[in-house]
Amino acid sequence: MEIVIKLSQFLLSLSLLIVLHELGHFIPAKLFKTRVEKFYLFFDVKFSLVKKKIGETVYGIGWLPLGGYVKIAGMIDESMDKEQMALPPQPWEFRSKPAWQRLIIMLGGVTVNFVLAIIIYIGMAYVYGNTYISNSELKDGIWVSSPLGEKIGFKTGDKIIAVDGKKVEKFDDVQYNVNFAKTATIERNGAVEEIKLPVDLLSKIVEEDRRYLKLRVPFTVGNIAEDSPNINTLKKGDIILSINGKKMRYADEILAFNEANAGKTFDAVVFRDEKEEPIKVTVNKDGKLGVMQGGLKPENLEKLGYYKISRETFSFAESFPAGIQRSKDELGRYFTQLKAIVNPDTGAYKGVGGFYAIFNVFPSVWSWEYFWTITAFLSIMLGVMNLLPIPALDGGHVMFLLFEIITRKKPSEKFLERAQVVGFFILIGLVLFANGNDIYKAIMK
Repeated sequence: MEIVIKLSQFLLSLSLLIVLHELGHFIPAKLFKTRVEKFYLFFDVKFSLVKKKIGETVYGIGWLPLGGYVKIAGMIDESMDKEQMALPPQPWEFRSKPAWQRLIIMLGGVTVNFVLAIIIYIGMAYVYGNTYISNSELKDGIWVSSPLGEKIGFKTGDKIIAVDGKKVEKFDDVQYNVNFAKTATIERNGAVEEIKLPVDLLSKIVEEDRRYLKLRVPFTVGNIAEDSPNINTLKKGDIILSINGKKMRYADEILAFNEANAGKTFDAVVFRDEKEEPIKVTVNKDGKLGVMQGGLKPENLEKLGYYKISRETFSFAESFPAGIQRSKDELGRYFTQLKAIVNPDTGAYKGVGGFYAIFNVFPSVWSWEYFWTITAFLSIMLGVMNLLPIPALDGGHVMFLLFEIITRKKPSEKFLERAQVVGFFILIGLVLFANGNDIYKAIMK
């Protein structure tokens, strides 16, 4: 069932983004009386799942979910329709329109992508507001949950004061900012220190652990294994407060205690049914309790006195500037990621993923908030990627149109055909690399 939910969200998001992007080309083409021969969701290689001709346009759904397209008459595109291009230009063809009209048609798709992201973020600000834990709330510091974090130089209990000299307001932003930074300023045992971060940190993250800095939370019992020594003493939802008379506020303290006391049984206190209850817990020979850790909702963390949850709500009018600002922030983040990817020293290219990576971003439970968050960011990503000056992408067409407008010289159709072929092979290479990374990471798990 989980895979069905993930796949449903993935296909719905992808379909929405593709249809609206292509609609961004379709509408100005129609406004400028340019004939659109096909409008397709997904690619119809050899055959279509559904198709219907309405007026001069065939609308359809292809079987290959790698994108979509509109086929505009008289345009050199991925269809490489040389027969049509060999005929004399017709007034309803793309090539017969003024350069400024062709530029608007080509920019329509990415414009819709950016506008869609802004609309989604405005809607999310109004409906969901903004809920977060302030970084200053981490009185006992962070949890370094993997060896990678320790190798970098962090320790559980560190308070991250600044990243590259800039204060981090929200805890959710801490690791992201660290990932792309050169230095992190921490407070450890009352002393301020600076950690110099490795240039290839992103490469290490891909290879070792994507999440190495976490919020310190209580040990909450999730699912209990059938062979757990505590199957009759612990219950799902229990929060372990102390073991062997020692108060343990955080899960990391309990995990460290268990590792050092394998095969032993201790008195313990858990928070169960809104009250404290004494029980006994047994640590198995592997230094574990035989249970999965469960999660606590933010409101319960606040209720139990761990962190104060900051909440921002926005009126309808206030949601507009809030949504626009978030769009700018996410766009800036994406450019930061691209900058790291093209720098081979960072090793960030190892983390580039294809369709499987995008599929895995969606949660296994249906959440409209997560769905719209992911869709908005994918819309920004699609807009930026399509603006890259690679022939066969919108950005390649825009590049040649700007050249034509500035120099008043139109590139020959033969040149554009050859550029289209080169761009196509570049795109195939990028797609193979991204999806090959997915396959490699799946094999190496």
